[in-house]
Amino acid sequence: MLNDRQLSAWNELELGPVFVSRAGPSSPEAPAAGAADAPSDAPAVAAADAPTGAPAADSWLRIREEVSGCRRCGLCESRRQTVFGSGSERARWMLIGEAPGAEEDARGEPFVGQAGRLLEQMLAAVGLSRADDVFITNVLKCRPPGNRNPEPLEAATCSGYLYRQIELLQPDLILLLGRFAVQSVLKTDASVGGLRRQVHTYRGTGGDIPVVCTYHPAYLLRNLPEKRKSWEDLCLAMDVAARQQALRATRGRG
Repeated sequence: MLNDRQLSAWNELELGPVFVSRAGPSSPEAPAAGAADAPSDAPAVAAADAPTGAPAADSWLRIREEVSGCRRCGLCESRRQTVFGSGSERARWMLIGEAPGAEEDARGEPFVGQAGRLLEQMLAAVGLSRADDVFITNVLKCRPPGNRNPEPLEAATCSGYLYRQIELLQPDLILLLGRFAVQSVLKTDASVGGLRRQVHTYRGTGGDIPVVCTYHPAYLLRNLPEKRKSWEDLCLAMDVAARQQALRATRGRG
């Protein structure tokens, strides 16, 4: 069952009542039947596909400094500041969005404003703290002018930083937020709707990392009924992360 904090977040998200299937009872903390075991049709993505690999001496400070001074594409001319990411550098979850918006560009932090508040509520609904349990970043580290869609060259130029962040963090789970993040990381043209409810794989140098896809919080603000689908995706992610944690514990005892 949900604890008081999760129940409060559930209500704030306006996810609605708990529905009971005619086939038997279910709870809002479980994904839809078969979701956790659904195979992925998308090919696994290898870290070797990244434009740049992670140098042996990589560190959070090194990558942060490189991002801060980056002038690899034209976005450096219009940005106010780069947006590296936020959260715990020891987090077991990594959340990846599209690109900074106007508020993110002003504050230098990803997912602020209404979309950020909704994301925090979503995380709270599954018992996670933005500050302590996740690391949040974007494919692009600079805001595209007018919040336009990122261009392919911009994504290709900037994604090397993202791959290095993944290799450094080595999370138990990657949660992709929105179409651009999904298509960029999984290297596919498929829609979010076609890729959710599946567990994909990112093949990093430190081992395979499971990937779950869901909708971007900004999209959910415009399409409120889709919140329930994102709740299912979060439940799937929780299940996958729990398995990864158990696997790490087993390896630690071995």
